Amino acid sequence: MARILSSLPRNMAKGERDSNESTSSEARVIVPDEDDRVEPDELSICSKICYGVGGAPYQMTGSAIGIFLPIFLLDVALVNPFYASVILFVGRAWDAFTDPLIGFLVSKSPRRKIGTLIPWIVMSTPFAVTAYTLLWSVPSSTMSLQAKIMWYLLWYCLFQTLLTCYHVPYSALTMFISSRQKERDSVTAYRMMVEVLGTVTGAILQGQIVSAFSKHTSTKCYKQGFKFDTSNSSLSTSKPVVVADPSSEITPAVLKDMRTGYVVGAAATAGVFCLCAIVLCLGVKEKTSPYHADGNSKSQKSFFNGACKVLRHGPYVKLIIGFLFTSLAFQLVEANFALFCTYSMDFGQDFHNIVVTILVMAALGIPFWQWFLGRFGKKTAMFVGMLWAIPFLVLIIIIPSNLTMLYFIAMSSGFSVSAAFLLPWSMLPDVVDDFILKYPEYTGHEAIFYSFYVFFLKFASGISLGISTLSLDFAGYKIGSCDQPENVAFTLKMLVSPVPIALILLGLLLFRLYPINEQRRREIIKGLEQLKVEKAKMECEDVKHCIVQR
Repeated sequence: MARILSSLPRNMAKGERDSNESTSSEARVIVPDEDDRVEPDELSICSKICYGVGGAPYQMTGSAIGIFLPIFLLDVALVNPFYASVILFVGRAWDAFTDPLIGFLVSKSPRRKIGTLIPWIVMSTPFAVTAYTLLWSVPSSTMSLQAKIMWYLLWYCLFQTLLTCYHVPYSALTMFISSRQKERDSVTAYRMMVEVLGTVTGAILQGQIVSAFSKHTSTKCYKQGFKFDTSNSSLSTSKPVVVADPSSEITPAVLKDMRTGYVVGAAATAGVFCLCAIVLCLGVKEKTSPYHADGNSKSQKSFFNGACKVLRHGPYVKLIIGFLFTSLAFQLVEANFALFCTYSMDFGQDFHNIVVTILVMAALGIPFWQWFLGRFGKKTAMFVGMLWAIPFLVLIIIIPSNLTMLYFIAMSSGFSVSAAFLLPWSMLPDVVDDFILKYPEYTGHEAIFYSFYVFFLKFASGISLGISTLSLDFAGYKIGSCDQPENVAFTLKMLVSPVPIALILLGLLLFRLYPINEQRRREIIKGLEQLKVEKAKMECEDVKHCIVQR
C-alpha cells in the first residue's frame, strides 16, 4: 500500500544536497511490490467489537416498536384501531422516504475533526432517545383524539428520521474504518452478530419491564395462541399480540401501571442506545478515503444527480434486485410465522421460544458464514445460504404438528437467517469499491449507496405487509377471533412455504447476473491499490522533491 511519509528535515546531511537546496522540502512515496501484502489498515478486535456494538440501537428500537407499539396504541394509549393503523402506515412511509434524503445530506456534509459520518451519530443520538421515550408516553387525558393522533404521529416520524440520521452514517462507516475488503467483511460479521442479539434484547427488555409493571393478564385466547398484527412488519421483528378477554376490564390503576411500564421500558432502551453510541464513537476512528486525490474530484451537485449516478451502476442494481426477492421471501415467513404457529400448527404458546431459537442460531451461524464466504466466495455463500432454507420450508408444512420437529426446523433454518443478515451488508462494500474504481473522479457517494439499500429493504417489508394482509383478508381472517376458517390455515401455509421458496429461486436466478465474483474482487483490490499510489503521487506535486520507492 502506498504511504506518504512526513517531509524530511530541511537541513540535509552534508553531501546529500547542494547548499542551495538545503531549505527545500521533500516527500517520499513508497510503492510496494505486488508481492508485498503488509497492510497498515488492519483493525484491532476492540475496534471491531466497538463498531458492532453501534449496530444494536437500530435493531433494539425496531424490535420494540414492531412488537409493542401496535398494542400500546390500542390498549394503553386507547387510540382507535383505524387511526392506529394510520399512524403506523404513515410512520413507515415517512421512514422509507427519509433514507435516500438523509444519505444525500450525509454525503454533502463537510469533514470535521472527528470525520464526516461520526458527527451525525453524535448529534442525532440525544434527540433520537428523547423522541423515542416521548413516543411511549401518554399525553393528558383531556387531550382530544385529533391532538393525540398528531402527538404519536409527530414523535414516531421524528424518531424514525433521527434514527435514520444515526443508522445511515453508521452503516456507511464500514467504508471509512478500513480500506481492506477483508477487514470490512470482518467488521460486518461483528455488526450482524450484535444486531441479531439486539433484536432479541429489544423485545426482552421492553417486554419484561412492561410485564413487571402490568398486573393485567389477558386470558381468553392466551392458551390457544396469539393474534398476529401485520400492521408494521419489518425484517426480523414479529408482533405477537395477546387477544384480550372481552369480559375483562382494565381498571384505571392497572392502566396507569401499564403506562408507567412502557415509559420505564423506553427509558431503559434509550439508555442502552446512548451507551452503544458512546462505545461506537470512542472505539472507532473514521478515516478519509484513500482513493481520491484532493482537489481533483467531482461531488454530486444535487440529490437527483447523485441518486441517478448510484442507481445506474450495474452491479448495484443487480445486487438490489436479487436481494429484493430473497429478502421478501424471508420477510413473508417472518410476517406470518406467529399466525402459522397458532392456526396451522397449534403452537401459539411456544411462538416466543421458537423465535428466540431462530435468532440465537442466526447469531451463532454468522461466524460460520464469515468463514464460508472467505473460503468459497460471497456469491457461492449466498447461493448455499439461500438454498439451505428450502428443505426446511418444505418440511414445515408437510410434517404433522410436532413441537420437537418444529424446534429442529427452527434451529436449522436459523443458519439461513444468519446468511440473510450477513451477506447483503458484506457484498455492498464490494459494489461501492467497484464504483470507486470505475469513477474515481466522483466522491462522496458511499452514504447514498447505503441509504438506498436500506430503502429497498424497507420497500420489500412493505410489499410483504401488503401481500400478507390482502391474502388473509381474501381467506376470511376474522380480526380478534380465536377460531379461524380453514382457508386461513391453508393461506398461512402458502405464505410461509411455497411463495417464499418461489421468491428465493427467482432471486437466485436473477442473482446469476451479479458480476462481482472472487476474480472480479481481486481485480478491484488491485485497481484500488493503484488508485492509492496515484493519490500519493499527486499529493507530492506540491513539494519540490518527490522520491518514489519500491
